[in-house]
Amino acid sequence: MLVSNVTRKSAEIHRFAPQWGLCALLAAGFAACLGVTPAHADLKLCNTTASRVGVSIGYKDTEGWASEGWWNIASHTCETLLKGVLIGRYYYIHAVDYDRGGEWAGPLYMCTDDKSFTIRDTTDCEKRGHKRTGFFEVDTGEERDWTVRLTDPEAEAKSQ
Repeated sequence: MLVSNVTRKSAEIHRFAPQWGLCALLAAGFAACLGVTPAHADLKLCNTTASRVGVSIGYKDTEGWASEGWWNIASHTCETLLKGVLIGRYYYIHAVDYDRGGEWAGPLYMCTDDKSFTIRDTTDCEKRGHKRTGFFEVDTGEERDWTVRLTDPEAEAKSQ
């Protein structure tokens, strides 16, 4: 599984390649012998901040562009945003810090609403009664499984 770290108010992403050691290979082989099925491939988001966050995603599927939200993710927890093998290389995320303000945004615009939503197409958001919102891009490199980590710039500054 690969991971993206994203710092609030920035679309900077750091990718970490998987570390496959002998132990991991042996564990996978042992699980296969026991008939244990591997974990499903998903798009996950982990909130590593001290705040609650709201998350929306955008993606392109066989029907075209779509945006969905909101996932309310507690501090220091993870949620699965899309279940199953990822069908695209690029996904788009917009997140809001509910407790301290601020957002994780980017230059790619899609439609959102204040309440739970699934919106098809990214054009004419306002004309269709939606908000036009900036999303940042996540390049999964065509991996089957990906985790995005939202990080807090204040916490990172203290640890350095």
